[in-house]
Amino acid sequence: MRVDLAKYLGLPPENITFFWKGRVALYAILKAAGIEPGDEIILPGFTCVVVVNPIIYLQAKPVYVDINPETYTIDVANIETKITGKTKAILAQNTFGLAPDIDAIIKIARKHNLLVIEDCAHGFGGSYKGKPNGTVADASFFSTQWNKPFTTGIGGFAVARETKIADKLRLLEATFRKPSFKDAMTIKTLLFLHEKLGSNFYWPAIKTYRWLSRNNLILGSSQREELETPVMPLNFEKGVSFQQLKKGRKELAKFGENLLHRRQTADSYKKLLTELSIKAPIEPDYAVHSFLKFPLLVKNRDKLFRKAEQEKIEIGDWFLSPIHPIMNNLEVFHYQWGSNPIAERISQHIINLPTHRNISEEYIVHLREFLHQQRNNVFSSYEELLEFENNKNLV
Repeated sequence: MRVDLAKYLGLPPENITFFWKGRVALYAILKAAGIEPGDEIILPGFTCVVVVNPIIYLQAKPVYVDINPETYTIDVANIETKITGKTKAILAQNTFGLAPDIDAIIKIARKHNLLVIEDCAHGFGGSYKGKPNGTVADASFFSTQWNKPFTTGIGGFAVARETKIADKLRLLEATFRKPSFKDAMTIKTLLFLHEKLGSNFYWPAIKTYRWLSRNNLILGSSQREELETPVMPLNFEKGVSFQQLKKGRKELAKFGENLLHRRQTADSYKKLLTELSIKAPIEPDYAVHSFLKFPLLVKNRDKLFRKAEQEKIEIGDWFLSPIHPIMNNLEVFHYQWGSNPIAERISQHIINLPTHRNISEEYIVHLREFLHQQRNNVFSSYEELLEFENNKNLV
């Protein structure tokens, strides 16, 4: 799969290394780059805890920057305000599949002699100024978990354009622990279940999956220890299995069709939002959005989730907080509430619509009826959300 993936990305095969999960790939990049205790890594305050954890595993410190409310990506204008003498790298996240302005971030990084790492956990299939996501920054990491556009069930890989980092990544890839037979069989089972369970089973399936994962009863996206404290789990430094690579080769062969479906689904959602006088997500001129998820802002998320479950409508909850899905004790992850007001406000109101290949025209018609019914619970824009919050605070 390495050669096929390299061809898709337009990179030498030796610049790509495979790991157990995307978070392990990030950890490997940080380790290969020589990140040490006390170093600081800048990242958006609108991310997932599994991105934050590898930084802390190396005893470095995550430093959060607020986001642009139009794109949900890092606010480039605020990055320099967070740079100190301890800063070593900037994480540039593709949010829901949309790349930030990488060139502007690289310009800042070069001024301060910093590494730029592109967080492409959401971004495979998108592009920045005509180049595939993950091929512009110094290094990048991808997740190939089951809900990503290109999947190996559980998995991830790293890309390094800098030779020294690429060499060290290949050494880590070779020396990390190999997945067990049980690991491989569990992945095979999860892939089978994910393929067979459609949107009608979404709510019971996702609740069961997350409960089993949180309680370490099944191999899932996030284990319990990752959600409670930033202490590196046992056997975290793990490589990739044959089962994952086999699945990846099959998925890569039909990826173009998958990506086209996501973008066409997103176009259908945009037309629906136009009907409802709701502002669609921004797609800047510099980027092509792969639409892993299609974000939407609502007034009462819990109420909408309950109604969606009754109607068998699939709706996602990324991100429940600035460090999804952590809701309490954020300071354990070096986050101070109030430091990123835009991200915090959005994290209280955002939902996302699915774009995966099981979304049919029939489903979109059903969703259209649902959103028309819920129109009063959906914000037309971020500005309306801001006004809503301000009025609520005056009461």
